[in-house]
Amino acid sequence: MSAINGHQGANIEVFSVSELNRLAKGILEHELPLVFVEGEISNFAKPGSGHWYFTLKDSKAQLRSAMFRNRNQRVRFAPRNGLQVLVRGKISLYEARGEYQFIAEQMEEAGEGALRRAFDELRMRLQEEGLFANELKKPIPKLANHLAIITSPTGAAIRDVLSVVNRRFPSLACTVIPTQVQGEESIGQVVSAIQQANQFTTNPFDLILVTRGGGSLEDLWTFNTEPVARAMAASKIPIISAVGHESDVSIADFVADLRAPTPSAAAELIAPDQHEWALTFDRVESQLIASLQNEIEFRKLSVDALKNRLRNPIQILTELKNRLVQLQRSLESHIKRALQGPDLQIMEKHLTRAMSQLLDQFWHRTSHIEQNLQSPLQKINLMASRQQQLDGELVQAMNTKLANHKSTLALAAGKLDALSPLSTLQRGYAIVRNAEGSVITNAAQTRPGQQITARFAENEITAAVIESEANKK
Repeated sequence: MSAINGHQGANIEVFSVSELNRLAKGILEHELPLVFVEGEISNFAKPGSGHWYFTLKDSKAQLRSAMFRNRNQRVRFAPRNGLQVLVRGKISLYEARGEYQFIAEQMEEAGEGALRRAFDELRMRLQEEGLFANELKKPIPKLANHLAIITSPTGAAIRDVLSVVNRRFPSLACTVIPTQVQGEESIGQVVSAIQQANQFTTNPFDLILVTRGGGSLEDLWTFNTEPVARAMAASKIPIISAVGHESDVSIADFVADLRAPTPSAAAELIAPDQHEWALTFDRVESQLIASLQNEIEFRKLSVDALKNRLRNPIQILTELKNRLVQLQRSLESHIKRALQGPDLQIMEKHLTRAMSQLLDQFWHRTSHIEQNLQSPLQKINLMASRQQQLDGELVQAMNTKLANHKSTLALAAGKLDALSPLSTLQRGYAIVRNAEGSVITNAAQTRPGQQITARFAENEITAAVIESEANKK
């Protein structure tokens, strides 16, 4: 850019072409942030670079557009000329040719456009209210005692969840609260199921799993509605959301206390590995036994040290008695030498008699104490014997406790297996569906020539209805 003197001496800025284009590009990108544009694709081109170049048009205008490779790899359909799409991106300018263009970042078929806009509007509104805040997230229990599963009882999601739970931790108590997962009635049913789980008191739930299989944005719409979001936020029980495939994101995922990418992944998070738990129990048991043994050895060493420092009181009394006899004899000898004459002899007799009485009393008391005195060594031996007995009782109690837990675990696993839909299929039953995937529960729902699918325990078959009793009437 340079300046020249213009009319009447005024300075006029002169731009080069590249400078002007760069300035225009900056103004466009700054003043027009990300916007949604709906239009029809034309002149679609996909060169070897992997970028997409196309024109968006309506009945009155057209917009040259581009979508670079790192963005278009996320699009889940194949764009083509004549397809009506909803595109999210920003306005820019291609400086080399001075062409105004639209840089696309997301693209959807126009049929999902309204739903996507409603999704974004609800997400933004609930986020501003704070419903997605981390401080509102409730902690997920490391091991749930009773799991509520809110989903369709005939869908693939419940089969995947129960299969993983049965493999990893079959003693986990699971209760399915059946609901529709799409359609007009599904929203009210999911809200009601969440409320029921929170009000259940017989065997209270401590974890809720809200789940369903994958599908289109319209299929998953139940979990993108405000009533479901607010019911999940109001739940006092922690909720895990596992809606759709890993690439699917729903409003329920944002509100839930934890989001799992798939139903199977949610079951992996909820049910711990029973083999790892068994190894942990064995390791803790070994550590506890080793700790007790170390404590016992330490106490034995302490007792031995105290025993070495103690002297038997009987031995001490014997020494004192011997010393007293020596003093008595010495005293009598001194008195005899000191006393002379008849008076003194009389005094000697009285004194000797009094001393004898005192000594007899002393010997009597000493003998009584000696008879009732018990050696500390005997007490120590009794305490050591009692300690060994308690050690044995503790180990036995631990083994009994572990055996009871293992028995309870096996019993719960058997009950879960008996209640599992998969177990019913193992006994020879089958789930019959029509071509649309709906479950057939009555012959009146069939007609001759209709294609049906029968799901068995391990696989399924496809067949055609030849004749139906219901159709004969």
